[in-house]
Formats: sequence, C-alpha cells, structure tokens
Amino acid sequence: MKKLLYRKLFIDYMSFFFLALIISTLIIWIFQAVNFLDIMIEDGRDYDVYISYALLNFPKILSRLLPFVLFFSIYFILTRYEQNNELIIFWNFGVNKVQFVNFILKLSIFLLVIQVFLTNIIVPKSLNKARSFLSNSNIDFVGNFIKPKRFNDTIKGVTIYSEKNDEDGFLYNLYIKKNIDNGFELTYAKKGIFTKKNSAPVLILYDGETTRNINQKLTNFNFSKSDFLLANLDANTVTHPKTQQMNTMDILLCVSRLYKVTGAISLFNNKKKQIINCSTDNKLVLLKELYKRLIVPFYIPILMLIPYLLIFTSKEKSNYSKIKLTAFFTGILIIIFSEGVIRFVSEELFRNFYILFSPFFIFFIFYLSFIFRLNSKT
Repeated sequence: MKKLLYRKLFIDYMSFFFLALIISTLIIWIFQAVNFLDIMIEDGRDYDVYISYALLNFPKILSRLLPFVLFFSIYFILTRYEQNNELIIFWNFGVNKVQFVNFILKLSIFLLVIQVFLTNIIVPKSLNKARSFLSNSNIDFVGNFIKPKRFNDTIKGVTIYSEKNDEDGFLYNLYIKKNIDNGFELTYAKKGIFTKKNSAPVLILYDGETTRNINQKLTNFNFSKSDFLLANLDANTVTHPKTQQMNTMDILLCVSRLYKVTGAISLFNNKKKQIINCSTDNKLVLLKELYKRLIVPFYIPILMLIPYLLIFTSKEKSNYSKIKLTAFFTGILIIIFSEGVIRFVSEELFRNFYILFSPFFIFFIFYLSFIFRLNSKT
C-alpha cells in the first residue's frame, strides 16, 4: 500500500510540474519570440531563420524556469493534499514522516541531474547553434528591411539612408556609405530598388553619383543606373561565441589555465587547444557562468524540501496559515538568494568558497532541522 501511495504522490508531483513548466515556458517563449521578429524584419531574415532561432532559445527559458516552477508545484500539491485530507492517509497507513521527507530528496536528486544536464549540455549547445545558424544564414534583402528616414546598418560595413519609399518597393533619395580598404565610398541616388540577380541580392540605383576616398585621394563618377552588389557582404550580427555559449569543459579548462589549478581537470587540459573567451579580462564572467551551471542547480533539493514544512502541522491547527506563509516566503527568499548571490562572485578564486558551499550548508541546516523536529515528535 505504501508503494501505491508514493506512486500516486510521484505522479501528482511530476504531472503537475511538467505541465506547469511547459505552459509557463511556452508563454514566456511566445513573448520572446515576438521580440525575435526583429531578426526577420529589421535584419531582412527569412522565416526559416526566425523560427529556428526562436526554437533554439526554448531550452534556455525552460532551464531558467525549472527551479521556480518546481518549488511552486511541490508547494501546491502538498497544500492540496492537506486540504483534501490526503496526507492523513499516509500517516494512517504507517508512513513515517522522515521517510516521507527522504522520498522527496530522492526525487530531487533525479531532477537535479536533469537540471545539470540542461544547463551544462543542452542550453550551451542550443545557444551556440542559434548563434552559428544566425551568422551563417543569408539576408533576404528583397524583403525591404530599409526603414525610411533612418540610418540602417544591418549590413556590416554599410550604412544606408532613404528619405522615403513607396508601395512598389522603390526607395528615394538614397545615401549609402560603404567601408572599403584604406577608405570609404559614398553613393547618392535619386531612386533605388532591391531585387535579385542569379539568386544574389542587388540594390539597383538610378540617377546618382559615387565618391570614393582611398588613401585620402578622391574620385567621383556619375551614373544613370548602377548595381550595388550585396552578395558578398555580411550581416552586422554577433558571430563570436559568448561565454554562455561555451562548452562547460572548455570553461573549466580555461579557469584551470588562468588560475594555474592542478588536479583532475588539468589532466584533460590540452595546452595546444585554443579556447574562445579565455582571457584574464573574462575571469569574472567565466566564474559567474560556472556558478549558474554547476552551483545553482544544487538549490533544487532545498526548494523541494521547504514545502515539507507543511507536514509539521495540519489545517485544523491555528498555526497552519502561519507555517503555510512561512514555507512560501522561505522558498521565495531561497530563489532570490540563489540568483542574487552571483553578484558576490569574485575574481579571487578562494573568496568564492563560501558561495560554492552555500547550497550544501543551507540544505544540511534544513534537513537536520527536519529530522530533529520529526524525531522529537515520535
């Protein structure tokens, strides 16, 4: 019978948790996906790039929400069990409250592993894939990404200004500045339109002139029609990987190099391997990223344990509402603490030990308090 009770509790926990996690992630992802429309509209990207980029950001949102949703799920299910007198069933069938607490801790280890897998493998890979996908994609210039009366610098090294446009896609009074070797090129045209020739984007210009400044020497020529080729130009987007897109092992190897740490990590340290963003100027960012990936997930057992303060009392007792509020706000404080303590991460490695051990210290305080109080009642 105990196995059936635990199985039902497990199913209730997980079904509500995963449903709440997916729904909340989808809501935030939809709002964020709307912001990503700029990638398609202002940068002239096509729909495939937009959809792929948005989808690849989904794991990041999911991993960020997981601890929050997990705490609220456990809190909600336990509250509902108490309101429906279902917890009494556990006690009547001889379920020990210490065993009841240990059950949630075993479950927390499983979810801890999932979160570590997400933050250290899935999320960095998906973010790096999104970056590379965006940087390697083509720009759909025919989609008319130029905004009138605005300096448009979507193309790297090129700034385009247009006074107005019409419904047929024509741009009027165009000014184009293009950076070239040892100088720059300025072009004015009365009219222009984007099109494609041999699948390559081209801006056709009419009635204008071009001035080149190369090595401080000016040349000028007029034209009635000219093709401004865009096929070999890059988008003005970030192509260099950020720290959050780095492989976790690379970050660990980089930190071991920067701090000259010897040990297990150094055994895998290929000194010839070039690691991006591995510089003394980036020390603090690297340490903060490691904190988010390797330390924050260990707050999950604490967040799953806090709602179990509710088993110390019952809804019939006068202090039930007080303990209910205490459990809720304690969980909120732990969430804020786990996210806020990152501000105290220091470049001096040994000063971060108290941050490294803080989730373990907090957990043992809570767990020992639970065990002591539960045993004192027996």
